[in-house]
Amino acid sequence: MSASLPQEQAIEAQAQTPPPRGPIGRTFSALQYRDFRLLWFGAFMSTTGTWMQTVAQGWVVLNMTNSPFLLGVDGFLATGPMLLFSLFGGVIADRIERKKIMLLSQYLQMTFAFILAALLLSGNARVEHIFILSFLTGSAQSFSGPAYISLLPLLVRREDVPNAVAMNSVQFNLARVIGPLLAGIALAAWGAPACFAINGVSFIAVIIALLLIRSPKVNKEEAADGMVNEMKAGFRFVFSRKKLLVLTFLAFAGTFIGMPLVTFLPVVAKSIFAIGAKGYAWMMTTYGLGSVCGALLVAASAYSAKKGKVALTLQFVFACLLTIFAFSRSLPLSLVLLFFSGMCVVGVISLYSSLVQLTTSDSMRGRVMSIFMLAFRGGMPLGNLIAGYVATRWSITTALAINGVVLAVVALTFIARRTQLDE
Repeated sequence: MSASLPQEQAIEAQAQTPPPRGPIGRTFSALQYRDFRLLWFGAFMSTTGTWMQTVAQGWVVLNMTNSPFLLGVDGFLATGPMLLFSLFGGVIADRIERKKIMLLSQYLQMTFAFILAALLLSGNARVEHIFILSFLTGSAQSFSGPAYISLLPLLVRREDVPNAVAMNSVQFNLARVIGPLLAGIALAAWGAPACFAINGVSFIAVIIALLLIRSPKVNKEEAADGMVNEMKAGFRFVFSRKKLLVLTFLAFAGTFIGMPLVTFLPVVAKSIFAIGAKGYAWMMTTYGLGSVCGALLVAASAYSAKKGKVALTLQFVFACLLTIFAFSRSLPLSLVLLFFSGMCVVGVISLYSSLVQLTTSDSMRGRVMSIFMLAFRGGMPLGNLIAGYVATRWSITTALAINGVVLAVVALTFIARRTQLDE
């Protein structure tokens, strides 16, 4: 369903320039819209704080327990709520003004970050506290995620939707670079509580942005018909379109098999390279730098065709890089592999997400994106648990190598079948 005429006029009014033609203009075209720009900068500040907490929390859990498995459990609890609540979040995003959902989620996440900082400062923090707060934070994110991703396309013209998705990846991954770097400095200077406190403060930026933007109204096809029935309608929409089914599966496979690379970087840093917290932060930063470069490349090519073919190719390349990384014992080589892995991962995520957005009507967008996010984000906790078990039972090398080979087989299968994602 297209945007209403008033909404289209409002979006046009926000654009300060005609549709961009040059390479620089095309790369940053979504930022010409006032509301998208406000949300972009607010989200960037908040995500930077979140990455500071992610780095510090992984290090704290590993040092508290010395267990890769419990590190995987923390990752499961942080992302697992997506399995439980994201479908409800999608229905709510199609019913209620999306920025209201997001505001409530930001207030909750800010509170949880301050609680964790206080527990660590008082010396009363135990790993169970971290697990509980990880679950609560993940629960809040599972409701705001569908609302956020469904709001982005309503802030720009349809032809700029792929660029908006790519620019969102830019802010996320730029934060992935800066956040771990700041986390390394804060961990060394003030300890983990500072990272959690800074994360709490960072939510103020996105809260201000949400209060300032003019959120478009949700276009409803019909009156609310009960959550379960609306959820079923979302699944019927996805299952009636083969392209959406394939994209959802590939997103699940990519995160289930590929993302343990990021979750278990503390284990690689500590047990293989013995480089400490600062070294771990630099590994995360290198991965993030590659992700930023990948997001910028996708943003610049957002108006080109064959996005599906490019995404499948990038997924296969990432699988190969992951396999090599598993066996690498050279820190410089591993950093290079992390850089290009980041490029590939963000390219795959941005391209698959853009294709889903362009195949979905606004009235169904919250539900469809919640199903996509259930696959995309839901693959992470399950993959973390299995990889954590394999790493504990055998080694982190075995866990990452198996994942790399399996992901390569998945990507090659769809490439060999000449799967059409661009039609």
